[in-house]
Amino acid sequence: MSDFVRRRLNMKRKVLIVDDEEINRLILQNILEPDYEVVLASNGKEALDVVKEEGNRFSLILLDLLMPVMDGYEFFNNLKKDEKYSQIPVIVLTSEKEEELKSLSIGVADFIPKPYDVPEVIKARIGRIIQLYEDHDIITATQFDTLTGLFNKEYFCEYASMADQYYPQDEKDMIAINVNRFHVINAIHGRDFGDEVLAVIGKVLKDYVNENRGIACHFDADTFYVYVKSKDHAEGLHDAICNSLKIILEDSELRIRLGIYKNASANPDFGRRIDYALLACNSLKGSFKEYAAYYDEDIIKNVHYKEMLIRDLDRALSERQFKVFFQPKYAIQKGEPELSSAEALIRWIHPEHGMISPGVFIPLFENNGLISKVDHYVWKEAAETVAKWKKEYGKSIPVSVNVSRVDMMNDGLVSDIKSIVEEAGIDRSEFLLEITESAYTDDKSQIIGLVNELRSEGFKIEMDDFGTGYSSLNMLTDLPFDVLKLDMVFVRNIHTDDRARKLVKFIMEIANFLRVTTIAEGVELKEQYEILKEMGCDVIQGYYFSKPLPEEEFEKLLKGE
Repeated sequence: MSDFVRRRLNMKRKVLIVDDEEINRLILQNILEPDYEVVLASNGKEALDVVKEEGNRFSLILLDLLMPVMDGYEFFNNLKKDEKYSQIPVIVLTSEKEEELKSLSIGVADFIPKPYDVPEVIKARIGRIIQLYEDHDIITATQFDTLTGLFNKEYFCEYASMADQYYPQDEKDMIAINVNRFHVINAIHGRDFGDEVLAVIGKVLKDYVNENRGIACHFDADTFYVYVKSKDHAEGLHDAICNSLKIILEDSELRIRLGIYKNASANPDFGRRIDYALLACNSLKGSFKEYAAYYDEDIIKNVHYKEMLIRDLDRALSERQFKVFFQPKYAIQKGEPELSSAEALIRWIHPEHGMISPGVFIPLFENNGLISKVDHYVWKEAAETVAKWKKEYGKSIPVSVNVSRVDMMNDGLVSDIKSIVEEAGIDRSEFLLEITESAYTDDKSQIIGLVNELRSEGFKIEMDDFGTGYSSLNMLTDLPFDVLKLDMVFVRNIHTDDRARKLVKFIMEIANFLRVTTIAEGVELKEQYEILKEMGCDVIQGYYFSKPLPEEEFEKLLKGE
């Protein structure tokens, strides 16, 4: 039980008296016993045994210096070597004036001269030292994050301000460090392993700021901050973290992002220093090439631009600024390539900013939980378009639509999709659902249950972006899907790179073993098409056949134009 808890419960603090003279022990015992629980020892060795037996339950040790067996100096040195007991304050008992200065120089808290003729003074000095050390312990316990050993955010801000005050001549940088997709680490390896990852990062940051005159904090679940004397930190800090994590984690399973606000100390608003470093860090979301970004005015402009997109979303939906394009998919295993289906892709034609890339607004809306609004819009448009094609051209062209991770958190997802299909008057087999491979890792059991429910209702599931997520080969046997979509990164070099070709062939063999249809995305060249056909790929999608087309252009294919 800590001294803080003991004090709050109004329990007596425990004091150890170490003196080889029995009369001195008894005098001090009589003085202290009304207020303290007293334990006695006649030499340093006996006292050390008592401390080890009692643990850190002592609030104070009263220590004579000149004793047989083990004197006070040797006892004190042994006590301070052990981290478990080193924080127990020690008051020296001595009648030698020269010993007072010597004892204070080695780190004792105070001294009480012999003889003990003024009990009130003795009790006052003991009470003051205990109070000082208890207050120090409470402050220490509250200022550090227990998991990483770094400052918590409140004390980080306080000590950073003190660093500015005492070292105003030093230019300092604010650095935000983030573990990308940290929730995936927790999902795959468990929260205990996730805590170990954070602890490793904490150790690296502690060592780094000690070497580079700075301070660090664990700000929240997967984010850290460093406030440090300005220099080129990015590469050294990033490498230090990644090299330490390699010991416990495969490097490919995570990315460390750094956002750096150079010369942050020039900004009087400390909150802005933190915000700007985080803005720089967040600007790397979706980028797999860069690991560090520096705050500048372009980042602010980008933030304002994204805020505008979020603000304009509802208006864009109501005004039908979003247009659904359709990219044809061709079945290639039976004679001549034949149009078999299409993928619905969203485009935003903004009245002021023109065509806005899906690569900009889709990740933005996914991160803000707004993507469901866009997905529902696409689902409805796609279903109605399939119905129109059946009615006007007498052709059933199934269309694939994306189902995001945010959608899958919606308890009403199955009923929503069923309603859209039924209202459009199309078959469920004509409405294909694409789910990215990485979605299965977020909450595997929940996602699998949901996908099985959709399949039982007659919907076909396409695993999108296969090979870019986190699933292992043995996971594939557990994941329910009907179609495996091979990501374009695997297709890009199959005509020039033997290793890429062998890898695609291996994936095709897996699909064949699982008896699922294969679709290759991003096919642009005849050589790629011919290799994939020879390997047994069922369906091709890409610019070799067609880019994504607006509805009226796609309909020309249906007419045979």
